[in-house]
Amino acid sequence: MPSLVVSEKPSSETLKDKKKKSVSGGDVEVGKALEFDHSMEKKAKKEKKSKKSKINSESDTEDLRTNHPSNSEEKKKGKKKRKAAEIDNDFEEEKSDTSSELGEPMNLMKTKKKAKLAESNEDDGEKVQNEDHPNALSKFRISDKLKEALKSKSIHYLFPIQAMTFNTILDGSDLVGRARTGQGKTLAFVLPILESLTSGPTKHLRKSGYGRAPSVLVLLPTRELACQVFADFEFYGGAVGLTSCCIYGQSPYRQQEYALKKGVDIVIGTTGRVKDHIERGNIDLRSLQFRVLDEADEMLKMGFVDDVEFILGKVDNASKVQTLLFSATLPDWVKQIASKFLKPDKKTADLIGNEKMKASASVRHIVLPCSASARAQLIPDIIRCYSSGGQTIIFTETKDSASELAGILPGSRALHGDIQQSQREVTLAGFRSGKFKTLVATNVAARGLDIDNVQLIIQCEPPKDVEAYIHRSGRTGRAGNTGVAVMLYDPRKSNFSRIERECGVKFEHVSAPQPADIAEAAGTEAAEKISEISDSVIPAFKAAAEALLSSSSLSPVELLAKALAKTAGYSEIKSRSLLTSMENCVTLLLECGRPVYTPSFVFSVLRRFLPEEKVNSIMGLALTADGKGAVFDVAAEDLDLFLKGQDSATGVSLDVVKTLPQLQEREQRRFGGGGRGGFSDRRFGGDRRGGGGFSDRRNDRFSRGGRGGGRSFGSNNRKW
Repeated sequence: MPSLVVSEKPSSETLKDKKKKSVSGGDVEVGKALEFDHSMEKKAKKEKKSKKSKINSESDTEDLRTNHPSNSEEKKKGKKKRKAAEIDNDFEEEKSDTSSELGEPMNLMKTKKKAKLAESNEDDGEKVQNEDHPNALSKFRISDKLKEALKSKSIHYLFPIQAMTFNTILDGSDLVGRARTGQGKTLAFVLPILESLTSGPTKHLRKSGYGRAPSVLVLLPTRELACQVFADFEFYGGAVGLTSCCIYGQSPYRQQEYALKKGVDIVIGTTGRVKDHIERGNIDLRSLQFRVLDEADEMLKMGFVDDVEFILGKVDNASKVQTLLFSATLPDWVKQIASKFLKPDKKTADLIGNEKMKASASVRHIVLPCSASARAQLIPDIIRCYSSGGQTIIFTETKDSASELAGILPGSRALHGDIQQSQREVTLAGFRSGKFKTLVATNVAARGLDIDNVQLIIQCEPPKDVEAYIHRSGRTGRAGNTGVAVMLYDPRKSNFSRIERECGVKFEHVSAPQPADIAEAAGTEAAEKISEISDSVIPAFKAAAEALLSSSSLSPVELLAKALAKTAGYSEIKSRSLLTSMENCVTLLLECGRPVYTPSFVFSVLRRFLPEEKVNSIMGLALTADGKGAVFDVAAEDLDLFLKGQDSATGVSLDVVKTLPQLQEREQRRFGGGGRGGFSDRRFGGDRRGGGGFSDRRNDRFSRGGRGGGRSFGSNNRKW
C-alpha cells in the first residue's frame, strides 16, 4: 500500500478530495491520515491563538505599569481591538472548519461574525453605561455577593431614595425616609441593613447558632406587604447567609413558633402577631440592632400605635438600636409620635419636601363621573380603553362592594380582610403571575405592593383620606414606568377638590367611553383575530358564506361588519350618559338666561313644558360650576319629547351635552330643607314632605322650608 506524505498546510481542495474518498468507502489509511492532518492543523491554530493572547496580556500589564495617558480612551480602544481580533481568529477557525466540512455559505459566516461583534460591543456599552451612572452599585459599599444578587434582578444602580439613605443607615444613624410610591423604599432599608450585619458596624454584634435572637425587626400594616418585604429579605439576605421569618395573622402559628425557636436573623411581621409572639416569649429583642417601621403613617395610626409602643418598648436599651421609618406620606402628627422612638440626632431623607405634587408624577390622574349603579357597566370599558393590555387594580371602600364587583366583572378576583389568609395569598400570587388581569380590593392592596405590569388603577369613589389616594394611585407607574389612575365620582355628592389641593394633583376631567368608540376598538381587535385564522378553514365555511351573501340585501362589507360585531360580542350599540355613565341615557344641559342656584328651580322650569311624570323621571341632576345652568339625564326614548317641549317655554334652552361642563361640588350639609320638589326630593336622598321651599347653596348651614314646610334642622337630605 502506498504511503501518504502529510503536508503542513494542505489546500482546501485537497482536503475535500481526500474527505470524499474517506466518506465514500475509499482507502482507510487515507481517512486516518486526513484525521491526523486536520488535528495537527487545529493544534497549530490553537498555539497561535495562545501566543496572541499572551502578547496581549503582556501588553496590558506593561500599560498598567507605566503612567501612560492611554488609561481611559486608548485602553478601551485596545480592548475593542483585541476582542475584534479574537472574534476574527474564531471566525477564521470556524470558516476553515465549517466551509470545508459543512460547506456553509461565506456570506452567512460574515453575518454571524458581524452579529457576534455587535453583541460584544453592546454588552460593553451597557456595562460602561451602568458604571457611568451616578448611583452605580460600584460606587457604594456593597459586597460582591449582594451585587451579584442585585444584578440577577437586573438592578445595576440604586434609585434616588436608596442612594440618599444607604451610607446614612450603614453608618448607624436613625432615619426618617420619605419618597413617592414606587421609588424603591423597601430596598432602601434592606440593602444597608444586610451590609451592616455581614460586613459593617453590627457584624460583631450579630448572634449566631441555634436559637439565636433576631437582629432585625420590621413592622408592617398588612399581611400582603409583610410577605412582599419578607421575599426581598429572603432573596438578598440568603445571598449573604442570613435567614428571615415572616409572621402574621391567619397563618399557622406553630410553624412561626418553630422558626423563631430555631433562630433567625430577621423578623418581618404585622403588629398583632408580633405582639402575640413577644407575650408568649417566642421573640427575644435583647440582641436587636435594627427596628424598621415601613408605611410609618399607617403604623402609627391610633389603631396600631399602642401595639407599636408595646413592641418597641420591649427593647432593653433603645439607644443602642437603630430605628428607621419609611413612608410615602408623613403627616405632622406622625412626625410628632415618631419622635418618641427616634434619637434626637436622627437624619431625614425627604425626596418630596415642600413640593406641591405628592402623588406619583409618572401617573396620569383622571376623574370620571359615574353613578354607583353604572359602575359594573362602565368599568369593563374603562379597562379596555386605559389598561394598555396590562393588569388592573380596582379599589372599593367596603369589603362587600369588592366581593360584589368581583362577582360581576369577568376574569376578576376579590381581595379583602374577610377572605381567609391562605386564599388571599393564592389570589395575590395568581395576580402577580398574570393568571387573571383584574384585582378588586380594599385598602389591603393599597400600600407598598409592588406588582409588575399594573397599568391601570380604578377607584370606585374618592377615598376619605388624601393619603389613601396617594397610595392607591401609586400601585401603577412604579420604578420609572407610567400608568393611569382613574377615579370615579358621583357628581351629585362627591367632593374631590380636597384631594386635588392636598396631593398637588391636577385631575384630567374626562367623560365615560362611549359604546360606539369601544365597539370600534373591539372591531379592530376582532379583525386582527380573524386575519390570524388559518386559510384551511375557508372551504368548510365557504358555502355558508356564499349562501349568506346571496340571501342578504346587505353589501359584503356590511355583512362583514356584522360578523366583526358578533366576534367582538356586540349585538347592538347603546347610548351612554356623560353624567352618570348609565346606558340608554342622554345628558342634557338646561339654561334659562338667569342664575340657577337650586335643583328645585330646575324642576319648576321643567314643569312649565313637560308632564309631571317626565319631570320626575330625570336622573342625576347637578348644577354647573358657573351657576348658569344644570345637567341631568333622560332616557334615550324620551329625548325628542324633552327637546320639542322647550319650544313652548320662553327663554329656556335644552341641548344634548357633547362635553360635560365643570360641575359644582357638593359639600356635606349640616342642615337641610323641605319643600315640594325642593332639595329634599327623594331622588336626592331626602323627604318630599313640605311645600314650595328652597335651599340656597349660598347658605348651606340653614335652609328655609316653604308653605307647610317650615324650617328644617338636621334632616335626612344632607346628600343629594
